[in-house]
Amino acid sequence: MVETVSPKPTACLALADGTVFYGHGFGATGRCVAELCFNTAMTGYQEIMTDPSYAGQVVTFTFPHIGNTGVTPEDDETADPVAAGMVVKWDPTLSSNWRATEELKSWLTRTGRIAIGGVDTRRLTRAIRQQGAPHVAMEHNPDGNFDLEALVAAARAWPGLEGMDLAKDVTCAQSYRWDEMRWAWPEGYSRQEEPKHKVVAIDYGAKRNILRCLASAGCDVTVLPATATSEEVLAHGPDGVFLSNGPGDPAATGAYAVPMIKEILDKTDLPVFGICLGHQMLALALGAKTTKMNHGHHGANHPVKEHGTGKVEITSMNHGFAVDAQTLPEGVEETHVSLFDGSNCGIRMTDRPVYSVQHHPEASPGPQDSFYLFERFAEAMAARKA
Repeated sequence: MVETVSPKPTACLALADGTVFYGHGFGATGRCVAELCFNTAMTGYQEIMTDPSYAGQVVTFTFPHIGNTGVTPEDDETADPVAAGMVVKWDPTLSSNWRATEELKSWLTRTGRIAIGGVDTRRLTRAIRQQGAPHVAMEHNPDGNFDLEALVAAARAWPGLEGMDLAKDVTCAQSYRWDEMRWAWPEGYSRQEEPKHKVVAIDYGAKRNILRCLASAGCDVTVLPATATSEEVLAHGPDGVFLSNGPGDPAATGAYAVPMIKEILDKTDLPVFGICLGHQMLALALGAKTTKMNHGHHGANHPVKEHGTGKVEITSMNHGFAVDAQTLPEGVEETHVSLFDGSNCGIRMTDRPVYSVQHHPEASPGPQDSFYLFERFAEAMAARKA
């Protein structure tokens, strides 16, 4: 059966500057308003859409073949898509993959996410790079009738991610234990039955594969909500504290997260490890500052250099804010740097095992060059107990 596409546009994307892109809508119908970013990964569209760090964003995929492997619950990074919508070059075809349990289109419809295909994503990506991540309104209407003035007005009225605390919207409602390890052929996911270290993970929007990597590194993981206090963290008797990824403005989330992290650092000598928003939270707690980037880093091919070894890692990234390395205080040093633009990608305290990185060592999607960071965290906990 050949699926035909209506020549009449059934979806449109309106930028705050008045630019309008027409295309073919799929997934849910309706309207969403968000920031627009682009992701250069060639695989992993399902992991990207379910990454809580994409809250408040519509994702443009620069790779045209989106949807051709379908979706499977095994690849969800959280229960449902979190990104507000997706923009693609070519309309998704029927999937062909032995792991697929559902088509991308039906999955987006069922989970209430809007998508638009048939868009010139190269032009759109150039606009984002040159002008910065725009505010957009996207609508899918099978009738093809759009109020363009209202869409542009909605995009202009959206307040933007600066000053927006989104971690509280995507964090867990209550604490839970995690013991599932990384996927491996042929058994799939297995359980960590002999953990060596107790870790409390603060959930600012944690991806499941980060928790799996902690479990695979020998950790018994207890996940706490983003608003957890230092008393609640220490009540679990952890050997280490992990700070997860997440969405929104780090300065806004820091209003409640930074005091907790400061108290952990003041009261204990526990190893602390942060990723993405967790990296930014740690930097703020240590006295540094964060800034909004022009269009951020979103992709699975970002080269990062580790200063200590000179090694270059190809990493997965997803962030629109960055730590300002010029504001790092005495006793805190930069450990990693982006080879794309020189922005900060890692810090550590010079006198204790407290460190964080901006990139995603768990990948999903992306290369696994940086998994050693989880092992380093486990080694720090083992050294402290020894």
